Amino acid sequence: MDLKVKLGDDLKFSLKSGRSLEVETLRLLLAALHNRSIEKRGKRQAEELIDEEVLEVLNKEAKKRKEAADIYLKAGRRDLAEKETKELEIIKCYLPEQASLELIEKTVKDAIQKTGAKEAKDFGRTMAEVMKSLKNKADAGAISEIIKKNLESLR
Repeated sequence: MDLKVKLGDDLKFSLKSGRSLEVETLRLLLAALHNRSIEKRGKRQAEELIDEEVLEVLNKEAKKRKEAADIYLKAGRRDLAEKETKELEIIKCYLPEQASLELIEKTVKDAIQKTGAKEAKDFGRTMAEVMKSLKNKADAGAISEIIKKNLESLR
């Protein structure tokens, strides 16, 4: 099933069920997807989003929620952090299962070997290779940390 259609169907169900937080979150996601399709129209591309583009938008929205929750916690606003965390959990339901730490480690080591990376300046090539393999399946921040750790150990 098309992911965008599933979001719309779930919104209708949430409206009927009276789940206000889900309704709010799903509306925000659908608005973000709508904005992305408008953005594509401006670039003279096909305006219908494919599932990969939908996943990119969902990952971006999930990252926003995670960062906002961290900021709210640091500011002592537990109530707002809790709301952001709940929204993040709703968004995660639509994302593919995230890659395990072991899989990320293995992919990073394979990419380092494939690109011939030997020092920190090779970070960009390695990151590009890993992201190609793990697109939408792992957090870029986690991948970045693992790459840095592995490149430092090569010295």
